[in-house]
Amino acid sequence: MRASSLVEQLKGGLDAPICLTWELTYACNLACVHCLSSSGRRDPAELSTTEAMTVLDELAALQVFYINIGGGEPMIRRDFFDLVSYAVDVGIGVKFSTNGTFIDPQAARRLAAMDYLDVQISIDGLDAATNDAVRGAGSYAVARRAMDNLAGAGFGPFKISVVVTRENVAQLDGFKALADSYGAQLRVTRLRPSGRAVDSWASLHPTAEQQRLLYAWLLSNGQDVLTGDSFFHLNALGDPLPGLNLCGAGRVVCLIDPVGDVYACPFVIHDEFKAGNVRDAGGFGAVWRGSELFRSLREPDAAGACSSCGSYVACQGGCMAAKFFTGLPLDGPDPECVRGGGLEGLAVVDPATVPRPAIDHSKPVRLTRKPVVTAI
Repeated sequence: MRASSLVEQLKGGLDAPICLTWELTYACNLACVHCLSSSGRRDPAELSTTEAMTVLDELAALQVFYINIGGGEPMIRRDFFDLVSYAVDVGIGVKFSTNGTFIDPQAARRLAAMDYLDVQISIDGLDAATNDAVRGAGSYAVARRAMDNLAGAGFGPFKISVVVTRENVAQLDGFKALADSYGAQLRVTRLRPSGRAVDSWASLHPTAEQQRLLYAWLLSNGQDVLTGDSFFHLNALGDPLPGLNLCGAGRVVCLIDPVGDVYACPFVIHDEFKAGNVRDAGGFGAVWRGSELFRSLREPDAAGACSSCGSYVACQGGCMAAKFFTGLPLDGPDPECVRGGGLEGLAVVDPATVPRPAIDHSKPVRLTRKPVVTAI
């Protein structure tokens, strides 16, 4: 099947998501300035172990291939290993993202002994100064220690996950070299203005010139670097980047949050994009297959304000979440449109009308920051 035909098929939605992101908890020992879920404090209504296992049974019945577990910091949950083991036992592969705090040598050995498990360690700078400005004091050292522990335990090719910002875009070669030194794989993703990044995006997202440098770098390295198809807005610059290059929200991906709410995409945690809850009658399957929101997202796209642009087919209008949380219309240009349409749109946005994230579990601001916890 030609890539274009596959993309058109996926736009209409599938019987089950290819990949489902599941934020297990809002609890986190860090307070990253770009956290997509504004995590920090645990929500007392988060799904219980039994409820989470019931959801896993549903996902297995739907033949979901794998789930991407995140947070917050998922390893904070006391039942983390129980849930991961249960998922693997029912035939669901697990990829989980972590800041590495709780991957001590013992935990690394336990992870290395598990099948169908992939670990992503998050860093956002090639050095402590760059990383810790975004993720918090001491977080770079903790992440590197976790990488050392995984390597020492013989885990195999874990992932190093980087959100590309204007502060670290010049370090991409270094990130690739770091991943290679561990026998790991580099994953780079786009900074979206969601969660706490609603407030930090304007100062952190790459400049127009950096976007072009990033595009060139991805063309040269994209076959060996994972991107989660998050940079398809750059395709308007020329040759398409590797991947499907489409917005999969409600079509092939979705999010389950810690309290069971189902959203179209991990980056649009807002009531306007909430499709239901796994605790509702029929569970997750009823939400995925019967949600009016998901049904509308699977309808054919309208180019809208981008209809006169010859690059629309290449970039698909960009990221829905990036548009929504910067106040741009969903049928308008991406805020980082490489043709300049985003800047024109942002110039006339009334800040008072820009949506805010639906939830904020950030911890209260203190005058001094507690050291990063390095063990359970």
